[in-house]
Amino acid sequence: MIESWLIILIHQSVFQGMFATKNIFLHRKTGKQIRGKNIESTLAILFFVIFIGAALIISFFKLSFGEVDYFNNSVTIITGLLLLILNLFVSAASLVNLRDSWRVGILENQKTELIISGIYRFTRNPYFVSYILMFAAYTIILQNLILLGSSIIGILFVHKMIRKEEDYLYSVHGDTYLQYKKKVPRYLFY
Repeated sequence: MIESWLIILIHQSVFQGMFATKNIFLHRKTGKQIRGKNIESTLAILFFVIFIGAALIISFFKLSFGEVDYFNNSVTIITGLLLLILNLFVSAASLVNLRDSWRVGILENQKTELIISGIYRFTRNPYFVSYILMFAAYTIILQNLILLGSSIIGILFVHKMIRKEEDYLYSVHGDTYLQYKKKVPRYLFY
């Protein structure tokens, strides 16, 4: 059976690779800044790095602190892998469908097109949904209460960033955004 740390490392290579590639190509194409300098996105990125680092450390060193063994290891690995595949699909669709409107954090001096097609017909925040899927996958694979608690904190970070982004999108797109918001859930079902 493949080691959990290797699964996380491979997943992060693909996940972060897609993210970095999108940022680099979009910056070169538009010549514009891609990352906002707001505190919410900076803190969230720091938290995501810490969460991923903790998952790697827990899995690589096989730390048992916080570990719970409720499920068979095969079940957790398969469930986690399915969630990670879904994470990669959702994040890739998000990056592709957002086209030139992709930004990391809010850049108030840039107005981008409101994207409501593709994966954005099902969720207003697919890239954030992909992070929630990642939190769940790593927590399930490692069956760790520390990661479970960290996942909850991560979801709160994501929610705070989404709320700020919603306010910004309303300020830029007005009633068009409100109509979109009424039709499409923030996450998947909510």
